[in-house]
Amino acid sequence: QVQLVESGGGLVQAGGSLRLSCAASGLTFSSYAMGWFRLALGKEREFVAAITGSGLATSLADSVKGRFTISRDNTKNTVYLQMNSLKPEDTAIYYCAARPALVSRADYDYRHWGQGTQVTVSL
Repeated sequence: QVQLVESGGGLVQAGGSLRLSCAASGLTFSSYAMGWFRLALGKEREFVAAITGSGLATSLADSVKGRFTISRDNTKNTVYLQMNSLKPEDTAIYYCAARPALVSRADYDYRHWGQGTQVTVSL
């Protein structure tokens, strides 16, 4: 049974930083691309970042380029989202997701999802 558990969310002031973690179990982690998505109040779920199983290639949404970094540690079965220069518009529930093989920006391509972690950025 695949489980994804996010952590690291919280309340931060604009300009601050947070690092989200997603611990995976029940899958051959290095064989899965991992993605981060977010859901803000009144909006549709949005792609944030993704990383290949090897960690050698990443993809970032334009809205977070230069501020967010995705990485993974396959020895710990964990993927990270480092978020710097946070803005109020980054406020959302952040979800990690896993899919076999290839990276995708489409949420419907991801088979497994975590429960989400709330990130709130205040002015």
